[in-house]
Amino acid sequence: MRRSAGVALSGALLLPLAACGPLAEDPKSWISAPEVFYLRPVGDKSGPKAKMPFHLQAEDVKATSRYGTQDHRLTVDVRGSEGVVRLKAVGLRKGGTRCINDTVRAICDVSGAYDSWSDLDRVHPVAAEGSKPGDTGIVRFTFTTKDGKTLTTRTRVVVGEPVVKVRTPKVITDVRPGADVTVPVVVRNDGEVPVKGLALELGSGDLEFRQRYANCLYPPQHHGHTAVCRFPGLRVPPGGSVVLHPALRLRASKTRMYGSFSQEAWPLDSGPGQYTVVPPGGDHGDGPPLTAEVVRGTDGTDGTFAEGDVFTDVRLDTHADYEVFGVELRGSPGAKRSLRLKVRNNGPGIPGAGTKLLFTPPPGTVLEEPMEAIDEDAYEPYCDSDGPAYSCPVGRLDPGETRDFEFTLSLDGPGQGNVALQDTQPSTGRRDPVPVNDTAPVTVLP
Repeated sequence: MRRSAGVALSGALLLPLAACGPLAEDPKSWISAPEVFYLRPVGDKSGPKAKMPFHLQAEDVKATSRYGTQDHRLTVDVRGSEGVVRLKAVGLRKGGTRCINDTVRAICDVSGAYDSWSDLDRVHPVAAEGSKPGDTGIVRFTFTTKDGKTLTTRTRVVVGEPVVKVRTPKVITDVRPGADVTVPVVVRNDGEVPVKGLALELGSGDLEFRQRYANCLYPPQHHGHTAVCRFPGLRVPPGGSVVLHPALRLRASKTRMYGSFSQEAWPLDSGPGQYTVVPPGGDHGDGPPLTAEVVRGTDGTDGTFAEGDVFTDVRLDTHADYEVFGVELRGSPGAKRSLRLKVRNNGPGIPGAGTKLLFTPPPGTVLEEPMEAIDEDAYEPYCDSDGPAYSCPVGRLDPGETRDFEFTLSLDGPGQGNVALQDTQPSTGRRDPVPVNDTAPVTVLP
């Protein structure tokens, strides 16, 4: 069985091709469609925000021209399910589509490599007038090759959608360096139809998992920082919630002042949103199994919920003492002098990259400033300049590390400039306990 790249990444399930007939004679040609696809009720534009669009693909590997020449036929048929689903043809070319269609059957001339995400002629299912959430129907697809062979598949459509959201904890503050953070994981179905099978992805981000669930996979490419958990038999009714046990336990960094972790959930049968790529493979954890408890009331499920990959910030109860150092230069007017501005993190924390150095030169002219490579043998100024002043990102500094910024000046004689430190985001600042060493003079002496 062949699968489309987009659908395979999303985790959506696909039906195999017919097990007999033309497929047995030509095993390499293929057709694929989602096994199940949820439809918005008529007139309702809500639903999942990043829903994976309907995706139909077919390929005749023996076609002489698989792109551009419409010498194959695609038939889409919903007869027998007219009360649930109808067809909508979309043509992006001037003059409309190459489809002959009504709302229950469409016949389109397509190329030997058809993809509904890129082809100019598309036919996709929509909910029928009068249908209700929970109604189901069947859409049948037939791809006819240039020499008359047929490939078939079908999609079960459901009116209404499960809308899966996870609880978004508030910012977790005042965490002791290296301490454990415990977070209950709660998932809610805000859709019109039940969730049939649930998947969950947990990312420890800048923290570390304190327990690795026995029934979750930890993909090696994420180095133990991602857990993928699946509950194929779980059913969550509309408006229902799921509480996961035991709660998520993470260990905070001992030095990194700001971190975050993530949660995302989706229905197993339709897969995650179109911007999510689920890492494959991995080994099971060695801790307790993660279990899902369906809760119909609101006990333990209050709070704010959101779709997609939800991040929660964690802030350590610590600080970072950054220090800058003064510079003295000597020289007569017109003299060329180099100076090195130095920033040091005296610790104990690592605030990240949210600090910049502000340099106001003494009287004179800046001849050279810090540069950074943007391509092979191509450079641009590292610091922003606003009039005579320069603003330079310090970047991340671990405790005890320093960063130097080198300038070359043509002096105008005795005078004074200064160097200072400034946090770009107060909410993720250094919380520097010694602000007196955040500024220093740059002096030119006779």
